[in-house]
Amino acid sequence: MWDSFLQGLEFSRLGFAARGSVWLYPLANLAHVVGATLLVGAILVFDLLLLRRRFHMATAIAPTALGVAATGLILLLLSGPVMFSAEATAFGQNPVFLAKMAFIAAGFTNLGLYHWGERRAVLQPAVPANARYHAAFSAGIWILAVLAGRSIAYV
Repeated sequence: MWDSFLQGLEFSRLGFAARGSVWLYPLANLAHVVGATLLVGAILVFDLLLLRRRFHMATAIAPTALGVAATGLILLLLSGPVMFSAEATAFGQNPVFLAKMAFIAAGFTNLGLYHWGERRAVLQPAVPANARYHAAFSAGIWILAVLAGRSIAYV
């Protein structure tokens, strides 16, 4: 079933366009790199402030960081399917790509757990211990996602 989905995607109009256009794949790749930079960069700035016990600064930059991260996520969601469809069968079997997807899922799960569990922590003057654990995990997992993404071509 997975293989059928991958083949269908690879031989879809999007897959053909991604492989056949001189500019589509390179532009999608550029958008993907910029998107990852914006998303992970904003997350890392926020995480590092939490790890350094600068909770008031993290709270102050949160709206801006969220906007930057959202812009990055939009770029990733638009460019990722283009790149994936070009070689969906190969990517869908690539263990490094699958690891990247697992890291991303873990990163967003951690984000959801942090915001659900610590939603009242903004009112506290000190950094809650859980916030720092989530920030450490977040920083590590997003760096791993980027490393995996950059390593896909070499496996």
